[in-house]
Amino acid sequence: MFVENVGNLICPALFDLGEDHRAVVMSVTEGADKPAKYPHMFRTADVVLLNKVDLLPYVDFDTDRFHTQLRRVNPTADVLAVSATRGEGLAGWYSWLGERRGSLARGARVAP
Repeated sequence: MFVENVGNLICPALFDLGEDHRAVVMSVTEGADKPAKYPHMFRTADVVLLNKVDLLPYVDFDTDRFHTQLRRVNPTADVLAVSATRGEGLAGWYSWLGERRGSLARGARVAP
């Protein structure tokens, strides 16, 4: 089951919903400062999907700054660069989900 937050990056991170894994979808159009601005959301993430990477040539997004800020609040989260529109990187996301689904079906948690 997926629980989707359609609001901001603050509220859902503050509540334990009983999830086994937490994914944050972050768009390059939102700016590279988000891990520093919303540290709790990124601190609790198991994986960060950096979405809309197909727009990188057209937006002011510093990937090095993003990764540096993310690692300050969460040194272990996986980061997957994806473009949902073009399908880039989605195989990696599906693989990440598949690896965790198998362990959850057996009743074991996968370490983040």
